[in-house]
Formats: sequence, structure tokens, C-alpha cells
Amino acid sequence: MFGIWSLAFTHGDSGEAVDAAAEAEELGYGTLWLGGDPGGNPQGDLVTAARVLGATRRATVATACVSVWDRPADRLAGVYHALPVGDRERLVVGLGVSHGEVVDAYRRPYTAMADYLDGLDSAAPALPASARLVGAHGPRMTRLAADRTLGVHPYLVDTEHVARTRRLLGQGPLLALGQTVILHTDPATARARARGALAPYLLLANYRSAWLRSGFTEEDLAGGGSDRLVDALFLWGKAEDIAARLAERRKAGADHIAVQIVTDSRGTFARSGWRELAGVLLT
Repeated sequence: MFGIWSLAFTHGDSGEAVDAAAEAEELGYGTLWLGGDPGGNPQGDLVTAARVLGATRRATVATACVSVWDRPADRLAGVYHALPVGDRERLVVGLGVSHGEVVDAYRRPYTAMADYLDGLDSAAPALPASARLVGAHGPRMTRLAADRTLGVHPYLVDTEHVARTRRLLGQGPLLALGQTVILHTDPATARARARGALAPYLLLANYRSAWLRSGFTEEDLAGGGSDRLVDALFLWGKAEDIAARLAERRKAGADHIAVQIVTDSRGTFARSGWRELAGVLLT
């Protein structure tokens, strides 16, 4: 039901990543998400995934998300199948089309993803549909993911987007929401931290389009993001408050929630926050 999403798995110290992964599993989080950021997906070769899989015994490990521009589909499938069978059984390969603002080769994202899935299907051996999902936000990409993968992994979206995505998917495919949270009760402090995390995404057309589809306006996207936008995308407050709002996301249709606790550095693990939330989410 709940997992941990962290950029530190891919940008932090590899030794601490092993220790942090083991602790997250021991706390009871079911999935460890190896977070990527716009224009940077060093986990694309699954080296980080292999390391985290080796540090855990039960947890699913998921990439979020490998850019389809970084590696030919047959090569990605080959790296996947080079892992031990037991590790592959716990690995989900999240795929994304990245963004035109950061990828020179960016073109026709829907077609690019469909072609990439074709390549995974035709690889020998194929990377199975049950072991992949798509970082989809738009309706066409969401339907493609529903037809050809385990499901979708939207990120930085509001409750209305979750409900809309559930309706598009129907009741079968997985809706694994990436949800950013801030464990701070002061509104000014929490919103300032949220705006710092939001800043690079406000420059990306794919995210802006998703927010506009949810009813936000261009004014909401200006000036670092309105309070209305920030409060819809980021859950902040005490652990109990955040747990209640996560329950709203689940009620709206999220099967699984990958919790990202905002930190000052992308190489920092929010381990104290993991423990605090575990006390209210996983008991």
C-alpha cells in the first residue's frame, strides 16, 4: 500500500543507500522507489536497482522513471534479464518519456513510448508487461500504459488527477501515485520548502498541462506556484495530518502511494521522517 520514493537512492552515497533500503524494508514499506529527476536518470542501467535488491529480501524495487531516450529497449531488457531470477521477481521498471525541455531527441512522446514498448516486447527475451509501468500524466499515455504495462506512476498531481486517472484505467491496472510530503506544521515554512522542490517542474510543459487539466490556472503556475497549487500537490503538517490526506488519495483511486519526503538535498535520505510516518501509516 505504501512505499518510499527517494532521489537519494540514485544521487546519494551508495553505502548509505544499502543501509537505508534495509531500514525502509524493516519499517514495513512495501516498495522502494529509485527516484529520478528531469534530465537525470542514472538508474537507467539498473545498477542502483541491483544494489538495493541485494540489500533487501521482500520489498519491491521500482525505478521512477527510466527515460526511453537513454537506452535502446533491447539493451534495457538484456540488463533486466542479467539480474538473478529472484531479483527480477521483485523489480518493476518504471518508464518515462522525460521532457522536451531537457531531451534534445524529444519527439512525439506517445509514439516514442509505444515504440519503446514494442521493443521491449520483441526483445529476446522480452521485458514482460507485468514488470513495467509508465510515468503517465495525459489521458492517451495513461490508456497506453493500461493496455500494455502494469499501470501508471503519476507524480506531483492532485486528488482530482488521481480520480480522473482511476476512471481512465478502470479497476485492473495499477495506479501507483508518487506523493510528495513535508513534515512541518508552519504554513510559511512548509510552502517555502514545497516551492523549492516544485521550481524545476514549473518549467516543464508536460506537468503544466496536467495541472491545467485539473482546473488550475496560469496564475496558479506563476510566481513559484500559488498556495492553492502548492497545498494540492504537497501534503504537509504533522504525521497524522499527512496520513489523513494520503487516505484521501487512496479513496480517490490510488492502489499504492510512493511517499517522498522533501529534503534540502537530493542526496539526503529522510530516514527520521520515514520512521515518523511509519508509526501512523504502517501500524
